Amino acid sequence: MVRPVRNPSLAAVRIALALVVFGCANTAPAPSSRSPQEQLTPSAQAGDAAAQLRLGRMLAELTPGEPEVFGLVALMEIQASRSAARVALSGEPILLLDQNRARWDQLLIRRGLSALARAEALDGAGGPYALQAAIAACHARARTADETDWPRIVGYYDRLARLAPSPVVELNRAVAVSMAFGPATGLALADALTSEPALAGYHHLSAVRGDLLFKLERLTEARAEFERAAALTRNTRERDLLLERASRCRPA
Repeated sequence: MVRPVRNPSLAAVRIALALVVFGCANTAPAPSSRSPQEQLTPSAQAGDAAAQLRLGRMLAELTPGEPEVFGLVALMEIQASRSAARVALSGEPILLLDQNRARWDQLLIRRGLSALARAEALDGAGGPYALQAAIAACHARARTADETDWPRIVGYYDRLARLAPSPVVELNRAVAVSMAFGPATGLALADALTSEPALAGYHHLSAVRGDLLFKLERLTEARAEFERAAALTRNTRERDLLLERASRCRPA
């Protein structure tokens, strides 16, 4: 049994360690954006996730009064629960809303929801990691993609954007807004990010715009965005997926 930390300064060190470790794990190129030489096998990804979860759980035991540590653990647990459903046998990435939810690990989801409840009990889960965990929990609780509570997710992104503003958060918020209130509303938000220097060369911005333009039946523009996203990504399978989507942007 790991004993809780009583010294507040040491607790702060543990929190900093947790945030640094998780930040390093998420600022490294994601599997979907790695070059062919950098792509991880599913077993390697699972090993990394398991090690991160062990560390997170240990830190939670060391700092039982720190809500952001529990928010961090909740986020890692719920993200790890989807690992088996993220990639097809062919190696093609599977988008969240297209994943087979029967393959999500329910034990990890329950652990994540429990950690989130602990964070909420401590301070209302108002920190950036707890808010991201709350967003992940909305997906985890939905039995099907159609049951996702998108207005609730938009509310969490609104809070996250105020607390930890970033262009990537705003892009994710644009996606959520499009799902809650329609593609035109989301596209307006995504379009406003095209002049953002931090997103120059960020293929997800073009992919999001392509998807929203496709939904609005602006097919010529959608095709250009998918082709741009394909040119920007370093992952060959993701490039193939984006080019396949571009090929479908032909007037009937």
